[in-house]
Amino acid sequence: MRLATRPALGMLGILGGMGPLATADFYRRLVERTPAGSDQAHLPVVLWADPAVPDRTAALLGEGPSPVPALVEGARRLRDAGASCLAVPCNTAHAYVQQLSRATGVEVLDMVGAALEAAARRVPGAERVGVLATRGTRLAGLYERAGERLGLGVVQVPGPVQREYVDPAIRAVKGGADLAGPERWIAVAAASLRERGAQAVVAACTELPLISGAAARVLPLVDSTDALAEAAVARLWRPGEAVRTVVRTG
Repeated sequence: MRLATRPALGMLGILGGMGPLATADFYRRLVERTPAGSDQAHLPVVLWADPAVPDRTAALLGEGPSPVPALVEGARRLRDAGASCLAVPCNTAHAYVQQLSRATGVEVLDMVGAALEAAARRVPGAERVGVLATRGTRLAGLYERAGERLGLGVVQVPGPVQREYVDPAIRAVKGGADLAGPERWIAVAAASLRERGAQAVVAACTELPLISGAAARVLPLVDSTDALAEAAVARLWRPGEAVRTVVRTG
């Protein structure tokens, strides 16, 4: 016999690998933020994590190959496995999500918009939100465009702070380095955003939430990984416990 369960509203596809630790962190947060009372009440998930996807920032800067073919291949595999919508736990990859949707016909959750909406809830009345991100995310203007839609001003760190603190911190997490130094660097970057008038800060690279503890003491901090997990739960989780119906088989 088996226990029939209340189905979710669809299956979530996670298009990950960018980087591997950030992908694992996203799935853990998804489980933690699902208000399920049993294993059976959690979301069905299919995961595709290809660490060989070309670097998104390098591509946006014209310094490397496009990641689009690899992203589309992964998205198609998730669609064919039954995913009804996709979560991409990489902010910079959101420069390409419209191409993914067009190529696969599958909805892609908006991580960038979800993070800024979470910042607006975190600090009611905030007008300026700081963003800690890769150079690729900055160049693509992802948070600036989303901020315009939401009526929020977006503040970036000065170029020297990006080069000396933010970029090395992201590389350190991806490289598996000791994280004590990078956590201090991100706190310095958050302080520079506060000086520029930011009232909250978004950890807008999925590596950064792993080293954002000190930064959260500088400004109210929103974790873009958390925001994406909450968006996935809001989109797919059906409230209610597992249906206690015994189905006999055989």
